[in-house]
Amino acid sequence: MKQLYDVLIVGGGVVGSAIAREMSRYSLKIGVLEKNLDVCCETSGRNSGVVHGGFAYDTGSLKAKLCLEGNKIMGRLASELDFAFDRCGKVLVGNTPEDMETLERTMKQGAANGVTTLELVDKKRLHELVPAVNGEFAMYSPDSGIVDPFHYTIALAENACANGVDYFFDHEVTDIKRDEEGHYVITASRKEFHTRWVVNSAGLGCGKISELLGLKGYKIIGSKGDYIILDKRTGPLLPMPVYPVPSNTYMGIHVTNTTHGNVIVGPNADLTDNFTYYGVSSENMDYLAESASDLWPCIHKSDYIRNYSGILPKWVDENGTIQDFKIEIQDEIAPCAINLIGIESPGLTAAVPIARYAISLMAEREKLTENPSFNPIRKGIDRFAELSMEEQNSKILENPDYGEVICRCEKVTKAEILQAIHNPLGVDTMTGIKYRTRSMMGRCQGGYCQMRIAQLLEEELGKKESQIQYSRKGSFMFYGKVRQEVE
Repeated sequence: MKQLYDVLIVGGGVVGSAIAREMSRYSLKIGVLEKNLDVCCETSGRNSGVVHGGFAYDTGSLKAKLCLEGNKIMGRLASELDFAFDRCGKVLVGNTPEDMETLERTMKQGAANGVTTLELVDKKRLHELVPAVNGEFAMYSPDSGIVDPFHYTIALAENACANGVDYFFDHEVTDIKRDEEGHYVITASRKEFHTRWVVNSAGLGCGKISELLGLKGYKIIGSKGDYIILDKRTGPLLPMPVYPVPSNTYMGIHVTNTTHGNVIVGPNADLTDNFTYYGVSSENMDYLAESASDLWPCIHKSDYIRNYSGILPKWVDENGTIQDFKIEIQDEIAPCAINLIGIESPGLTAAVPIARYAISLMAEREKLTENPSFNPIRKGIDRFAELSMEEQNSKILENPDYGEVICRCEKVTKAEILQAIHNPLGVDTMTGIKYRTRSMMGRCQGGYCQMRIAQLLEEELGKKESQIQYSRKGSFMFYGKVRQEVE
């Protein structure tokens, strides 16, 4: 007998997982179809991790409204879901009269959007906020902040899972049709899934899924941004994100502190139609460093520990103009289908309000009954390195695996690695462990701990070495043993 879901969500990134979590507040059978092997493989895990203030978007737009709502509730979400969030503030730095005019317009737009805490600061106050910055004045946004995008997305997904949502990884949607009962039949990974409702939260794939739903005509382009990650020793020099004065469509190359002490430089913004290539050229790294050094002259190659890139899905009109978020139901073409198009920045900040907006459209069409057993609380993996000495000793007495450090750079213990390996979502990739524990994220980038973690995956999950994948499907790390034991 076929299983009928009430809702199937296509895409398990931060927005898809927020929708899953918020929908699990109701008595619904929910599933998530994710083409990757984890929830952080694309845009949700490849960004600056900034919680935006809501001043940078057109007044009256969904981007402005939902960003501001997301900013206001981020502290409560962090408390409920146990992820790192710091409301550290942000500055937009200027030097010229033209810069001042732009910042004054930004202040007015922010006020119109409902942002009440913005202020213009002079050079003296700017250097009190960020001593190492170059600039004559700035707009200061005290309500802006930073978040760990990996832990945030994972927390939403794990809480959804704990509240009954089924996650299906390595399930790329290839076909959507309707059966004689009017239900959707979704083909993913050569399997058929049946559902009353479908949600298109596919991010970079939103155009494709929209087409499969019969909702045609949306043009999605990719904006690829490259980043450099700097060593933690640079962290004390940057107490908050520093941005240049923005242009009409681009916030500019900036420097961002992180919740774990590193500094991120970038991004640039290059248009691309290749949504799977994440390489970073040396020329782009040089450009990022040179541009950002005008703002913050503390960038040195000796502090580079890694680079990465991310791609934003931008919905544009026939003239190439970037459009607002589109969150819709077109009843006459695709009834019971919630279509999300162009969910780019500030999608990380706005993820939960986006989810609630989408659910409100569903609630206009059918009565939703609250789930009496819904639990909003999720507990993450304790970071041993962040505990007091007394707490660390207690942990070791309770579980000796806390006394064995696997990742020296980030001081991640065997106990933490094991918790990550047995995570609620069943993710078993190397980056799955990395994103949950910060192992392999330090100065040596896994040079010391990576092989030990791979061995633990083999031992704990009964895998062969040739089955261990790094991140994406097919990213096998080993093809066999270098030496074979002879009996």
